[in-house]
Amino acid sequence: MKAPTSLRLSAPSTARRALLGLAAGALLAGAAVPALAQDAAASYPSKSIRIIVPNPPGGTSDVLARLLGKELSEMFKQPVIVDNKAGGNGHIGAAFVAKSAPDGYNLLLLDMSVLTIGPSVQQLSYNPQKELAPIAIPAFSPHLLVVRNDLPAKNLDELAAYAKKSAKPVSFGTPLASISQLAGILLAQDRGFEFNVIGYKGGSQALTDLAGGQIDSAMASVVATNPLVQGGKIKAIAVTSAKPFAATPGVPTVASQIPNFVTGSWQGLLAPANTPPAVLDKLQDAVQRIVVRPEFAKHLQELGSEPSPMNRQQIAEWIRTETQRWGKVVKDNNIKAE
Repeated sequence: MKAPTSLRLSAPSTARRALLGLAAGALLAGAAVPALAQDAAASYPSKSIRIIVPNPPGGTSDVLARLLGKELSEMFKQPVIVDNKAGGNGHIGAAFVAKSAPDGYNLLLLDMSVLTIGPSVQQLSYNPQKELAPIAIPAFSPHLLVVRNDLPAKNLDELAAYAKKSAKPVSFGTPLASISQLAGILLAQDRGFEFNVIGYKGGSQALTDLAGGQIDSAMASVVATNPLVQGGKIKAIAVTSAKPFAATPGVPTVASQIPNFVTGSWQGLLAPANTPPAVLDKLQDAVQRIVVRPEFAKHLQELGSEPSPMNRQQIAEWIRTETQRWGKVVKDNNIKAE
């Protein structure tokens, strides 16, 4: 009788030992994951980094990427290469980074409206919220609402009053399905009038025609508009920052009349989703230290920009809410991409 009893007890004992071995192995493996991530961050970067700019050379994103790349290269002691992958309204370059290995060696720098408006106006080959991880917003330039010099309006109220009594609608030059068009629509709707939208391939063409008196108004970033304002070619009547903007002294904010009305060019740095959080934190910390350096801050001021204080978790939430915000405007106004 004792032998069978011994046999019955030995089987569970062996199984128990096996289970304990598996559990111990799983615990060790689990512990190794964060350790590996920390090791990856500690050695990052061990080779050159590419910053993908989904626009041609010479634009705001390109200039900023090269300024930031130079600083990162000096900080990390590794080459940082700017690679322009233009096309598809910015989505060719964005998709390239979204599909890249999540190791921090392919980064994306672009105007964030590509990501917040794009899903509502065209079919994308990637999901910005699921396939890209925010790092920082090194530069924000609000929009300036500008009008031709002889238009009798010095502020938003006067523009609205003029538009309501004018025999023909106030024309508004803008690239179609862009942040400036959507912002202009929201602003006019709030003040009780409607712009006659004139579509352009690029914002610079609209500003050229505005300076020549061929259209009545436009909305574009401070960096694009301010030289024309300072040169007396056009007139600024409102800025879309949350508070008075240093580069546009004396220009009232739209937010002072329309609460929380903040729009502009948010230049964001992102990585592929699933990049190790420790690597993202290392990049975020690097950018936050760079943007407060006096020489870099001077370059931002020259670009009519200032850094955003948002951390990467706040930026992710901002992308979500901005995508919802502009998606509603697109749907309500039947906006289509070119």
